[in-house]
Amino acid sequence: MSHLLVKAKPQAAINITCFGEVLWDVFDDEKRVGGAPLNVFLRLNSLGIKTQIISAVGHDALGAELMDFVEHHGASNDLIERSSSKATSTVQVTLGKSGSATYEIVADTAWDNITLTQAQLNAVKKSDVFVFGSLICRNQTSFNTLMALLDEARFSVFDVNLRAPHYNMDTLVPLMNKADFIKLNDDELYEIAKEMGSPFNSLEQNLEFIASQTNTEYLCVTKGSHGALLKLKQQKFYNSGYLIKVADTVGAGDSFLASLIYQLLTSSDSIDDSQYAVDFACAVGALVAQHHGATPSLSIDDIQLFMQPISRL
Repeated sequence: MSHLLVKAKPQAAINITCFGEVLWDVFDDEKRVGGAPLNVFLRLNSLGIKTQIISAVGHDALGAELMDFVEHHGASNDLIERSSSKATSTVQVTLGKSGSATYEIVADTAWDNITLTQAQLNAVKKSDVFVFGSLICRNQTSFNTLMALLDEARFSVFDVNLRAPHYNMDTLVPLMNKADFIKLNDDELYEIAKEMGSPFNSLEQNLEFIASQTNTEYLCVTKGSHGALLKLKQQKFYNSGYLIKVADTVGAGDSFLASLIYQLLTSSDSIDDSQYAVDFACAVGALVAQHHGATPSLSIDDIQLFMQPISRL
């Protein structure tokens, strides 16, 4: 990122690789393509950033449909493996009255068993940013692949995505130690900080505690409808949220992260641009939550009009 890398690049030259789960979210009346890394990948591509994803699907109808979906959206599926022994992943999603989601994630699927290849290593070596999450670590095969890829990453972004019972502190802490940037929500922040021995009660104190314990200079914590806090070294930037009517929250945090990465990569490291980055990301997350589905189509004009409606009248 222009803030974080030694030399900024033009947008057309930026390259990002995501790693992790691709799947079908199954609702009562339909199924939708999902998985946090896939949602990040699709949003980044929609914003004009060249992005690849490393994952796996089965040699089954759902896998073929998912591959076609990615290709139809103008993105590359070259690094999505086709497993002959494991099925394409499905997740049962239940929406609460407020639109918040709970998940039942089928175990031992194709993306749990991503095997390391030279093509993956080459992609990560060439990437400016490598984005990964915590759910992928529930199986040793994919975890081993992740660790090998992290060794080649120039700059890594860890999207903490706690889904019980698919995580443990023995895995999370080493990954936070290796990451250059950590993104998590407020519930995850408090849970992890407590498990790491934090004596603090406030959000900011616990954020600083995790930063010091993991030697991480760049962190972001989302706060649901109350916005987000972005820490870039010693500077902090706040957004207090946007008033919306929630349809569902599936994928809102993923589009937030993609939009934050996009802004930080393509803007200067000025205070105004850093503040705009978190404002923009919160706006995108809110717009996604107003829609059903994790990756609704959003233009830059849509986002800017939502952020500043008065100036566009």
